[in-house]
Amino acid sequence: MSERAAPFYCPYCGEEDLRPGEEGHGVWECAACNRGFQLKFRGLLARGLRQTGDDGGDEQT
Repeated sequence: MSERAAPFYCPYCGEEDLRPGEEGHGVWECAACNRGFQLKFRGLLARGLRQTGDDGGDEQT
């Protein structure tokens, strides 16, 4: 199994100085704003992927 991708920036302040947190999987700490946050994958959406331009439903004429 491959390693999970890390976030590129803090969702609160936008800085890139992130470190893995000690509290568990998916926990990150931002050294710039001193906040901690957790990322979690919730699953695939039931509606699936939507093709753009194929169904014409969003186009106005």
